[in-house]
Amino acid sequence: MFRRRLVPVLGVALALIAPAAAAAKSAPLTCSPDAQLVSFSDALDKTTFDGTDVGGLSALSPTGHDRARALVDNQGTTQARFYDLTLRDPKVRGVTKLTQADGSPYTGENFDGEGLVTLPDGSLLASSETEPAIRHFGKDGRELGSLPVPDRFRVAPAGEATRNLTLEGLGLSPDGDDLYAAMEGPLSGDGTTADGAALLRFLHYERDGDSFALAGQLGYRADVGLGVSEVQVVDDDQLLVLERGFEAGVGNTVRVYQAFLAGADDVSDVASLAAPGVALLHKRLLVDLADCPPAGATNPGTQGNPLLDNVEGMAIGAPGKDGRRKLLLLSDDNFSDTQVTRLYELSVVLRPEPELLARALYPATEYQPGPPSGNVKVDPANGITPPFPGQPIPGISAAVVNGDGTFWGQPDNGFGTKDNSADYLLRIYRFAPDWRTKKGGGGKLLVKSFISLRDPDKRIPWPIVNDATPERLLTGADFDIESLQRTPDGTFWIGDEFGPFILHVDKTGKLLEAPIGLAGVKSPQNPTLAAGETPTIRASRGFEAMAMSRDGKTLYPILEGALSSDTDTTLRRIYEFDVASRAYTGHSWSFHASAGDLLIGDAQVLGGRRILYIERDDLQGAEAKVKVLRELDLDAEPQADGTLATRLVLDLLRIRDPFGISEATGPAGGIGIGDPFSFPIQSFETIVPLGGEKLLIANDNNFPGSDGRVPGRPDDLEAEILRVPGLK
Repeated sequence: MFRRRLVPVLGVALALIAPAAAAAKSAPLTCSPDAQLVSFSDALDKTTFDGTDVGGLSALSPTGHDRARALVDNQGTTQARFYDLTLRDPKVRGVTKLTQADGSPYTGENFDGEGLVTLPDGSLLASSETEPAIRHFGKDGRELGSLPVPDRFRVAPAGEATRNLTLEGLGLSPDGDDLYAAMEGPLSGDGTTADGAALLRFLHYERDGDSFALAGQLGYRADVGLGVSEVQVVDDDQLLVLERGFEAGVGNTVRVYQAFLAGADDVSDVASLAAPGVALLHKRLLVDLADCPPAGATNPGTQGNPLLDNVEGMAIGAPGKDGRRKLLLLSDDNFSDTQVTRLYELSVVLRPEPELLARALYPATEYQPGPPSGNVKVDPANGITPPFPGQPIPGISAAVVNGDGTFWGQPDNGFGTKDNSADYLLRIYRFAPDWRTKKGGGGKLLVKSFISLRDPDKRIPWPIVNDATPERLLTGADFDIESLQRTPDGTFWIGDEFGPFILHVDKTGKLLEAPIGLAGVKSPQNPTLAAGETPTIRASRGFEAMAMSRDGKTLYPILEGALSSDTDTTLRRIYEFDVASRAYTGHSWSFHASAGDLLIGDAQVLGGRRILYIERDDLQGAEAKVKVLRELDLDAEPQADGTLATRLVLDLLRIRDPFGISEATGPAGGIGIGDPFSFPIQSFETIVPLGGEKLLIANDNNFPGSDGRVPGRPDDLEAEILRVPGLK
């Protein structure tokens, strides 16, 4: 154990990181919504200092204004060392060689330096992959002591680690109280996931008087094919993790993730991170360096983006007045002519996790006025046996807010199919939430009124269930209504899946014109499908989502799934519909779902023509894996295959609930209730941006079939308001 007193002033040193010089510095270049490339410099590449080759730089530790230390990993039999650097104009100002306590040298044969932190007294901690070890050195480079490393972390056969895949990263909190050491590769007992993602461990040490004591371990899932090369501590809530990999003929992959500590298990006593139920660190991509413009960079090796190289060092600064931070990255050239020593400066925003602000529920078994329903082909489920004494609200698939605290919520066709929903009346309900917030509240969704969709003027040119009645109320056997928008004239536009059709109704629910179909696209339930005609889209894959431009002049209906003719089942299509002419414009776009079996839910337009949309699996409860929001831009340049790029905005399976809102509203013991809160509901189908960073979400509970919260109990209709950092 080392025995130098720590003083919590590290945040000051980090706050003074100066910008790195660039060969040609210009305006920052966008790499991601939260990261910009400010500059890069190759000034250190293939240089020498005091008879040593400057290279193999695997760690970067700021020491004050415009200064940092860079640790060399190993270079054969040459002595282990670190360099003192200036950052603004990158140069080596000094070199310190590392020795054992008895003065004998550490060399590349007995020390593989990978992680480095500088302590306030000028001494340093360095991790070595060889043993592995975390050693404490004085300013003069002489070893003063070491930290304990669990036996499991030793290189096999002494332990479960693989040579050259051990303690690669080292990060110290700004107050000097917490130290994290990150494994590059998995222990043999942890291994990889089915798709090849490494399950890694981070050691957590806490300051204990004048030393550090091992306090626990955390689990982390790296991306497929990548390992962890560095870790930095942002604050008590999050780490920054640098993932890196290399593929021959392709080059390097370099990604920086935010990793959030809340909810992660201490895995010290967990035999395998692959065991069911182990809560790993939750991560969010901050930047993939491949997405940065090359900025004039060249590279002697093969790289998809010449800006990239073997990045292993990372340092983060304190937030500036604008909330942005400097992020420095440093590449290790492995003393190779085909690699570069490169110092990068980025400007980043480290956003907090999404947060639950309000929640309200409508009980699944509460019924609205109307005829009994569920009389035909609706199976008993979750303790509920049809028929039902009225009209249930089986969740909502779309919503429109009213500006007075209420919102219109639209259920779909009732019980899921054309055959079993003839007695379910299509309505749009007006809800007045009694929100549960951090200040209290009832947490209930109150139904104030509803409008019934109907066709008294016989706009529909085919028979409907209530064809012979004066009102001609529409039912779930007529349409499967899924998406909803309201134009400035107060009328509603509705996306349907049976056609798929677009329906137009007035503010009372009366159909104003015949359903509008999409040329060349018909589902098996389309009433205009001729005998022998082949459907072009699967059942229940129509207009689940339909966004609307901010001015209300344009609709963007989106198919929930691929067309039957698509050999690539991940393809999804967006169409453009002109409200004034009541016609499709002929413009369309395509994008890829993350997997062929994922479904597109609701969609809304953000600024410009950026579309926020739901992507989800059809699983629920503990089995749910994908309940996310993604974003695309209709004005963006298409990718090489003609599709639009998308990016992840929000993972609904990970939302902070620091005020106990979900526990106060229940159900008690439900899956996803607590902090962190999650939304493991089968049919997550409603999003409405509320302005700023606030977002309304709600679910379709497929009454009585879905039981994502409590197995065997039908899910309630839930509405939540979230704060989503960066939503705009």
